[in-house]
Amino acid sequence: MKLKNSLLAGLFALMTAGAFAFEAPRTVVQTGKLPVAEHYNGGQDSLVAHLQRSIQYPALAKRNRMQGQCIIGFTLQEDGAIINLKILKEVGGGTGQEALRVVQLLKFKAPGYSQQYSVPVNFKL
Repeated sequence: MKLKNSLLAGLFALMTAGAFAFEAPRTVVQTGKLPVAEHYNGGQDSLVAHLQRSIQYPALAKRNRMQGQCIIGFTLQEDGAIINLKILKEVGGGTGQEALRVVQLLKFKAPGYSQQYSVPVNFKL
């Protein structure tokens, strides 16, 4: 009986070790400059300040002490309008929807061409 339990424990350890060995790393590397900021009045500092000023931490996320980075993807049209907004990454607890709402409030200058961008929105308690 002791040998059977030892073999089962060893097999379980090998299976779980193998499962974790092949997991991809989950690190997010953020560069210092946002390409879309060149089309925002005031540049990147003004863009980040507007995001910080407009964000309202969701109650569920605050209660559960969720923090991290949400990424919102969108298409910036020739006239500066934002279309095709979508949540690319979210922390949970309503943070993705709040980040989406805040990015929808942004007003960009007309770049003269259409291009896809993404904006990181940080939630930190």
